[in-house]
Amino acid sequence: MAEPTDWLRVRGMGRERFAGYLAEFLATAGFTVERTELADPPESRVGARLKRMNPAVPDSAAELAFRIYPTSGGAAVEWVRPAAVPDADRSRMDRFVREFSLHVERAVLTESHATAKVSRAPNARLPWEPARSGAGAPGSPL
Repeated sequence: MAEPTDWLRVRGMGRERFAGYLAEFLATAGFTVERTELADPPESRVGARLKRMNPAVPDSAAELAFRIYPTSGGAAVEWVRPAAVPDADRSRMDRFVREFSLHVERAVLTESHATAKVSRAPNARLPWEPARSGAGAPGSPL
């Protein structure tokens, strides 16, 4: 069974609108954002490059890329870049990712009047996180 590659999921909102929330956060964090909409396959791509210094953004997060695709009842986000984070940046990157996901979650809840919901994808892991093993991991018997 293939391991899920999506990071966040939203229910009750389309991919284009959800991509807008991602782009909005990145712009406020000091990134230049580029969005691309594709029709076949239907997906949105968001790329971002840090344009002004932000102490909350580690060096390894200076260039980011995401793929947003439709799911049944919503959309999912795949974290594309960076694929690796040096150990020295790991804690700052984890903090940045938490801030990013919490901001997007709050924005979606507020703007949709709590009709849409953002959550971390089940069994999801970011590209630099080690693969899970043991009970409850993808492919394990439990």
